[in-house]
Amino acid sequence: MANVISDETIEYVGILAKLELSEEEKEKAKKDMAEMLDYIDELSELDTEGVEPMSHVFPQHNVFREDVVTNGDDSENMLKNAPEQKDNMYQVPRTF
Repeated sequence: MANVISDETIEYVGILAKLELSEEEKEKAKKDMAEMLDYIDELSELDTEGVEPMSHVFPQHNVFREDVVTNGDDSENMLKNAPEQKDNMYQVPRTF
């Protein structure tokens, strides 16, 4: 289908990618982009009837576990290590 990439498109892509391309590099980039677009056009000709869309090649399942507390409240043991405590909390010097 011969996709044609303009010089303006290559300039714009170069600006977006923050690249300074030489004239030689611009011509190569135009050729490469056109080949990529041709390949995409080729893929669109494939018969995908009956093929379900997917977001990943491997099946993905929710891997999150239930949020269940397993260690409980151990604040009493933790407060035993505190140099000072007040109202079941660590007491620290005031800072500004």
